[in-house]
Amino acid sequence: MRDIRPKNRVLALGSAGALVTATLIAGAVAAPAASADSRHGQDREARGAAVAADRAAKAGIDWQDCPADWKLAKPIQCGYVSVPLDYAHPYGKQIKLAVDRIGNTGTKQERQGALVYNPGGPGGSGLRFPTRVTAKNPLWTDVSKAYDFVGFDPRGVGHSTPISCIDPQEFVRAPKMDPVPDSEADKRAQRKLAREYADGCLERTGKAMLQQMTTPNTARDLDVIRAALGEKKINYLGVSYGTYLGAVYGTLFPGHVRRMIVDSVVNPDRDNIWYEANLNQDIAFDGRWKDWEDWVAKNDAAFHLGTSRDAVQAKWLQLRAAAKKNPIGGVVGPAELLSFFQSAPYYDSSWVPVATVFSKYFAGDTQALVDAAAPDMSDTAGNISSENGNAVYTAVECTDAKWPTSWNKWDRDNTRLNAKYPFMTWANAWMNLPCATWPVKQRTPVDVRTGKGLPPVLIVQSTRDAATPYEGAVELHQRFKGSRLITEKDAGSHGVTGLVNPCINERVDAYLLSGEVDRNDVTCTPHATPKP
Repeated sequence: MRDIRPKNRVLALGSAGALVTATLIAGAVAAPAASADSRHGQDREARGAAVAADRAAKAGIDWQDCPADWKLAKPIQCGYVSVPLDYAHPYGKQIKLAVDRIGNTGTKQERQGALVYNPGGPGGSGLRFPTRVTAKNPLWTDVSKAYDFVGFDPRGVGHSTPISCIDPQEFVRAPKMDPVPDSEADKRAQRKLAREYADGCLERTGKAMLQQMTTPNTARDLDVIRAALGEKKINYLGVSYGTYLGAVYGTLFPGHVRRMIVDSVVNPDRDNIWYEANLNQDIAFDGRWKDWEDWVAKNDAAFHLGTSRDAVQAKWLQLRAAAKKNPIGGVVGPAELLSFFQSAPYYDSSWVPVATVFSKYFAGDTQALVDAAAPDMSDTAGNISSENGNAVYTAVECTDAKWPTSWNKWDRDNTRLNAKYPFMTWANAWMNLPCATWPVKQRTPVDVRTGKGLPPVLIVQSTRDAATPYEGAVELHQRFKGSRLITEKDAGSHGVTGLVNPCINERVDAYLLSGEVDRNDVTCTPHATPKP
């Protein structure tokens, strides 16, 4: 799952599992066994997906130059694929999904098909994927000789029948409460906001669309795209939430997978989707935040924020208290601070920029922090805004699975977690609380398992990942028989295949180019640590 956090609102991406060393903190609502009615519904949706794929195979895609406002220059081409809104009714209402592609750079004989990408979210757009070729990204040079690079906006995202839960202007401009509550009144205010947001999703998106915003439907959409591309089998690369989409696709359509790489893996256990996932994510974020603080302390000569983790944490708390008392520059309060600073535990590429802004603030330069963390007032275009990404995130996670409806449970679980893991806990709780009062039927998650025809899946994961903790990769590895797990030990950046680490890069290339996997799982040393 790509990090789709808008600068003005704290988002915690909901694809996560428990740290290997952590015990389960609070029980999610257990997914019930599938009833006869639900199995019948799944059968109808499976038949509907087959109908839609057959129709798409005949129609193909009318590839054209991309619209100018999509900012995807030639030779990238764009088009649309029509899919049923509801796969149980394949001849009913159709919606359009935006797709794009760039052809393989090698010869016709070298071509091995289409490589389709999902960056995560839920709510992330994959349309930038072909730019890895036009930008001549060296990590993908050999793979691009063999594959067309294909991206798409999942249903509800961007140019694919976008959904909304609140006016984008209000989403950006509305003042944000401190995520950490000081009182029961603060909690009541946050609960009110969550209820209003859930109601807004229904009002602005409509019941018909909202109740079909699920990962299984996106997986069915992916299979229709496969057919429209003229491919009998798909090659797939999914990151973050995209790994859960891949796991569901591999379960529903195992015989349609040619090769699949999943990078930074969501724990697909049905009991983990999605309430438990977010609780476990809080633990992992706190751990990775401490890793970053240790690095900042080690580089005190550059940042002057303290020579120990405790000293750096004291500076963070000092900054947070100042922003709470008087928003910095009039616009950066605790919520905006956290939205900016949480990129450090997400991505190693953010370590230096975040530490630099942090350091400048204590050196007397507050403008750098305002520039980095203030709400982006231009981010209000409905179909490509952070509001749209947030709406899709909420709609998919809330509709995918049963969530607790008891506020006492949410309060008890998050109060206990916050005592030990305070960095993200309450912000993550408020982000997901609309699911407690969700206005459409919540589904039972797919039971991810190996199916007939599924080839070896390549799983790539760092051990200290905050957004999708390591246990998720272990769990999927156990569920997908014959898969191979590449572990980047003592590293924690989210999204491993995009980083320079020859131990990983060479195996990704070998798998995609020849189908080759190691005889056993592999542990790699970490990629290079950022330098100030």
